[in-house]
Amino acid sequence: MKLKTIFSAALFAVFSFTAVSSYAQKYDTPISAQEWNKGVIGWNLGNQFECSAPGQDGESMEIGNPEGAIKAETAWGNPVVTKKLIKAVKAAGFNAVRIPVRWQCHITNDKAMSIDKAWIERVKEVVNWCLAEDMKVIINTHHEKWLEGRPYFKNKEENCQKLALLWMNIATAFADYDYRVAFAGTNEVHVRDNWGKPEAENLEVQNAYNQTFIDIVRAMGGKNAQRHLITQTYVCNPDFGIDGGYIVPQDAEGNGNTYMSVEFHYYTPWDYAGHCDFNYWGEPYKQYGASPSDENTMTDFFDKVVATWSNKGLGIVIGEWGVTDHYKSSEIDRIHENMTYYCKFLTSEAGKRGFSTFVWDNNSFGNGMEKFGIFDRAKSACPVKAEWIVKGIRY
Repeated sequence: MKLKTIFSAALFAVFSFTAVSSYAQKYDTPISAQEWNKGVIGWNLGNQFECSAPGQDGESMEIGNPEGAIKAETAWGNPVVTKKLIKAVKAAGFNAVRIPVRWQCHITNDKAMSIDKAWIERVKEVVNWCLAEDMKVIINTHHEKWLEGRPYFKNKEENCQKLALLWMNIATAFADYDYRVAFAGTNEVHVRDNWGKPEAENLEVQNAYNQTFIDIVRAMGGKNAQRHLITQTYVCNPDFGIDGGYIVPQDAEGNGNTYMSVEFHYYTPWDYAGHCDFNYWGEPYKQYGASPSDENTMTDFFDKVVATWSNKGLGIVIGEWGVTDHYKSSEIDRIHENMTYYCKFLTSEAGKRGFSTFVWDNNSFGNGMEKFGIFDRAKSACPVKAEWIVKGIRY
């Protein structure tokens, strides 16, 4: 793919962006990806900006800007994001926010992948709130179904061209933002409903996405030349990258691996953190019937990540992790205590190795799968509802 072609097409996409000079002056010196990640205890603004447009199928691959798309952040049942929510996140002890964003239903020109100005300004508003609280921020492309759901050779060239145009527009819009703001190229790229082992074709396409992302953002120059950029393993499953499936992208000359991170997601073990087969995890809870995956499983894997990627100079971002709320009514206190133990162990062990961690919060509460809510966004002050989770993160 030739950047000249991309730049020509992008003449149609022009953004008016506002500088955040009051922030930029303080954080105007580039920092390595490893330094950016160090000490980061992050939170995900889940099920907000990555929603499909109201009334639109969440799996749709359509690119456009349907009527009412500006209201997408409430399309999956959550209230509008407020400054109070961001303040509550900071007050709870978090120092970074990952903002998943779906852009495909806010595209005004699919040839140039230009973004609706109202949408970009809304994303900026929330980013600015995070920066005002002195928190780092990750912006990504999330649920871009045209991209994520077609990891095939036949779609590779078209998808890479569109991805480059999209990231050129995002990078241009955030060009003057300081180095606390990082970009993540893709999310969980996978064949629909297939979360299993990928084919070589799928891996090659994911690696092409990563390289395209690096190339186009670096070509923007300015702060984007050394901004922290985050690339992903296939489906953000570390097992599909650590075995050689992830190819480290070639960064701009002189950068080496200094300003890049590898991202994976870690709902592990799934039989405990997501599927609720086990109510307990860890050696102190074996007597209650804990998952066979334990502390040694986690630390052995984290050490393998260090040997495979950190030792090459790359940063490590655990972009999503969490424990869905699940319990037996007669054991709820002990099960929540165990969740606190899991959270503390994961974040502390990740932190020791310089990994940043971003816990998933979809504002869903209850008992069972996909109950990852932490802050109660339905209430004005957005109080912590899952205190057992936050307690473990405040190690």
